[in-house]
Amino acid sequence: MTVVAEIKGAEGEADSDDKPKRSKKKLLIVLVAVLLVGAAAWWFVLRPTPPEEPKPGEMLPLESTQINLADGHYLKIGIALQMVEGAHEIDGSKALDATIDLFSGQDVTEISQEETRKALKRKLGSELEERYHGEVMGVYFTEFVTQ
Repeated sequence: MTVVAEIKGAEGEADSDDKPKRSKKKLLIVLVAVLLVGAAAWWFVLRPTPPEEPKPGEMLPLESTQINLADGHYLKIGIALQMVEGAHEIDGSKALDATIDLFSGQDVTEISQEETRKALKRKLGSELEERYHGEVMGVYFTEFVTQ
């Protein structure tokens, strides 16, 4: 009888050791599940989204203007503004002013070079974007004649 009691006692001890291991496993499983749910919530709800690129809207062609260059030369330039979708009616005088400021006094041989002309166009585009507070997203030359 004592052998049976010892066996039962040994089984009882084994059962009591399994209970803490099981609760540790359950705790670990619950912790992993909570982390997965939290990560999923962050991904779908709280994750910052990048701002959307503005969509092109109306094109606003401006009247050509003549600009004095260096050494008695001049430039006849026409531009068109690419507005963003939903932009309010804009006045082209700021664009013409920026164009005159940028091109006045330039050397005719420099602005006749394609690389220089593209660089000036990029600079004009960024200046117009700033002056029109993001309502203009691009500028195009519609006329570019030097003499």
